[in-house]
Amino acid sequence: MRERRQIIDRWQRGDGSVLATLFHVSGSSYRQPGARLLVCKDGSYEGSISGGCLEADLVRKATWLVRDGAAIKRYSTVFDTASEVPYGLGCGGVLDVLLEPLDSEEGKALLRAFEDHIGGKERFVVTWLPSTSTTLRRVIVDGGGRILFASSGLSQEEVLKAQRKSSGPTRLTVDGVVCEHLKPPQRLFIFGAGDDAKPLVTMASLLGWNVTVVDGRTHLAAADRFPERHVRVSSSREEILHEVSDHDAAVIMTHSFEQDRDCLIALLSKRPKYLGLLGSRQRSSLLMGDAAVRLGLSIEECCQVVSAPVGLDIGGEGPEDIALAIIAEAQAVCSGKAQTREKLSAHRVQSYLVDVDSERQIFSRCELNTQ
Repeated sequence: MRERRQIIDRWQRGDGSVLATLFHVSGSSYRQPGARLLVCKDGSYEGSISGGCLEADLVRKATWLVRDGAAIKRYSTVFDTASEVPYGLGCGGVLDVLLEPLDSEEGKALLRAFEDHIGGKERFVVTWLPSTSTTLRRVIVDGGGRILFASSGLSQEEVLKAQRKSSGPTRLTVDGVVCEHLKPPQRLFIFGAGDDAKPLVTMASLLGWNVTVVDGRTHLAAADRFPERHVRVSSSREEILHEVSDHDAAVIMTHSFEQDRDCLIALLSKRPKYLGLLGSRQRSSLLMGDAAVRLGLSIEECCQVVSAPVGLDIGGEGPEDIALAIIAEAQAVCSGKAQTREKLSAHRVQSYLVDVDSERQIFSRCELNTQ
């Protein structure tokens, strides 16, 4: 999300020239479909499509590649199993990248959709990839199914088909058509504007989240204490509590038992996607017990909603350590990845090494037979 903010900032300043979109990956890749890179007129760029090994080549060739309109560039970083893996080879995959000039109507429409979605609006983008016989075409639909843009070369049937696709899977490439759902940035509500909220705001901003900091103490709820862009600071707790939805993340850290309790009672009824409660186990237990009684809930129901003690157990005790633990847990929960990642084991590593060794032996035998 931060990547898109940076791209939009440069485009709004008139710096953008070509937009690169990673739309398909075979094998391993540092970035996944949907990653973007903006090539700027001065030779610089914003965003990335790899871990850094492809950007220089792409920036150097982008303007030439789109001289006749949008184009597709394929990059291969597949390991050569016949030799040792060279330094800086890449991730071992094939990446298909769409390049489009930003002076086209389709390019302008896409970046306007980015502006809208960063501002909190839902957008769907359906793109017909360019080929030897057709040019890039695009349809953009809002969250209510209304057509906001359609390329002039599309038939009414194709536009209606794109409208139906907008409710389907995201970033799915089928028959040369890419569908993408631009969801609004993750929202994080932080109740408490003490010094320990500062690193949490900074880290959430680095992720491109829309952050709201709330504290009734006006000397703490001051904008100059949180200078990051796209951060809202408010002293109106009740007004902000009314905004929280089940798509949001929220953290309670006022350091006041009464204020934490009131926020917890209000937020439990909202059931945000992530709800963290700062404090010791004993203090959090007292707060949840009090909230459960007042709301008529069981302790178990409260525990299913609230993360307490807040954050992942990563060690450390300073404000930055705690902020990292909180933001990592919130990111995992909000992206649906909490406790689902399958990690490498000694057995799995060994099996990969055996597979690679077998491939090398087969290649060597084939090479000998051709001599």
